[in-house]
Amino acid sequence: MSALNRRSFLTGAAAAGVALASPRIAQASTGRADRGARTSVTREDHRAIVVGSGFGGGVAALRLAEAGVPVLVLERGMRWPTGPNAETFPRASAPDKRMLWYQSSPQLFGKPVAVEPYTGLLEAVLGENMTALCAAGVGGGSLVYQGMTLQPDEAVFNSHFPEALDWTTMDRVHYPRVARMLQLAVAPDEVIASPNYRAARVFEQNVKRAGLPVSKIPMPIDWNYALDEVHGRVKASYTNGDGAFGVNNGGKHSVDVTYIAAAEATGRVTVEILHQVTDVERAKDGRWTVYVDRIDSSGTVLEKKILTTTALVMAAGSVNTTKLLMRAAAKGQIPDLPDELGAGWGTNADRIYVWTSLEEEFGAPQGGPVIYGSLNWDDPSSAHTVIQASIPPLSFDARSTMLVGYGVSDGRGRFVYDSADDDAILRWPKEGDAVIQQGHIDPTVRRIAGPGSILTDTNSGFPSTWHPLGGACMGTVCDLEGRVHGQRGLYVLDGALMPGNTAACNPSMTIAAVAERAMDRIVATDVGTLI
Repeated sequence: MSALNRRSFLTGAAAAGVALASPRIAQASTGRADRGARTSVTREDHRAIVVGSGFGGGVAALRLAEAGVPVLVLERGMRWPTGPNAETFPRASAPDKRMLWYQSSPQLFGKPVAVEPYTGLLEAVLGENMTALCAAGVGGGSLVYQGMTLQPDEAVFNSHFPEALDWTTMDRVHYPRVARMLQLAVAPDEVIASPNYRAARVFEQNVKRAGLPVSKIPMPIDWNYALDEVHGRVKASYTNGDGAFGVNNGGKHSVDVTYIAAAEATGRVTVEILHQVTDVERAKDGRWTVYVDRIDSSGTVLEKKILTTTALVMAAGSVNTTKLLMRAAAKGQIPDLPDELGAGWGTNADRIYVWTSLEEEFGAPQGGPVIYGSLNWDDPSSAHTVIQASIPPLSFDARSTMLVGYGVSDGRGRFVYDSADDDAILRWPKEGDAVIQQGHIDPTVRRIAGPGSILTDTNSGFPSTWHPLGGACMGTVCDLEGRVHGQRGLYVLDGALMPGNTAACNPSMTIAAVAERAMDRIVATDVGTLI
């Protein structure tokens, strides 16, 4: 962890030369906002503040704005605009400083990483036996996720989520609403038949040969962009597997160009980028105080902000929402937070395999992002999904591709506050997802790969998850609408609300659908009273 990540707002303010009267700033200094200079402090009051601009934050901002509520969205990262032949995102074949958030652990995928500090796309948060990968930027995780947008099966959903969420209404109203917003579509046969998609065709063939279900995966993509690449109208971004850290050509309906764009179009939503929340606090009058560092692209603090609001929506992602709330609880900034805060944390049973075949040719390069998946959902207790994902482009056929699995598991970790570092540290049991290797995803992957193949489970060498979930779970910490128990006007609407898994699907669609459901009720009951 970097020093900035371990430091509270108040400690950071002292280091910047701000006079303090703990726990609040008593006197704001002014001066130049460059390195080593005294940092100015700005105070603002807002009706509603949303921390984070991913799936939960995007839904919350849009629905509050539609209800007539002015909203301030605080995003620690940057905007990443795309378009045909753009070079906005780092290419997977040539990673650079744009890939990493400047406060990331110096160990990434088990190896030291030394790059110029930058407000990049991914933060690697190192815990005990687990590294969580967390997104930054307007749009949150939708910028870098492959795009699988899966709605869980009813039986699996009801086995892992509270019955009161009401599957019938979610299935009729909220999941379809998300699907419309993200403009979901499956890959056309013309794309799949093109030379670069040989790996996808081999995967489909092997899944059928193994007697397993196979289907096209709904994606938030305008596939005409991929067709333009196939026909040579633009340079490759989808069709060469180089879009693992964002698709440069556009056509991906990420949260920034759907929910956030629609929210801003109402005229009631302001998105402040490079605004990193360091602490949250409940004031004596019951309002919420949010302490913010306005930073530049290297992480240098340019300005301190103290914002107050009656309604605070935490949507900074499972890890960062949980860390902020646990720090506030430990330091007495938000008294009486639920005891289960920090618990119930899960990995969504993520597994990533390298599939190397001695018999099959996968092609170089391999088109992406995702075409087919195998949805093995008959048994809710062991439901899991396996998809094929391309590898970055190579000059030769390495006879390798990626298989990704996620499912359900009882393995849970929790965050524990460390006063020495002023941080909440993730503790994950070493064998937390052992069932996944022993009985569910791993055997399915081996059936798909077939004889004459070598499978490398990357999670065995480097335990990690791209889908961190839980920490402020529904039921124990929040109600089903994300209202934190006993904390009037405080909401959690992101992966932290999820119960450690999202029913054998990647989390994006369920986080958004749960947020849509929550906002229907919050708008109906809280706007005009709490907000």
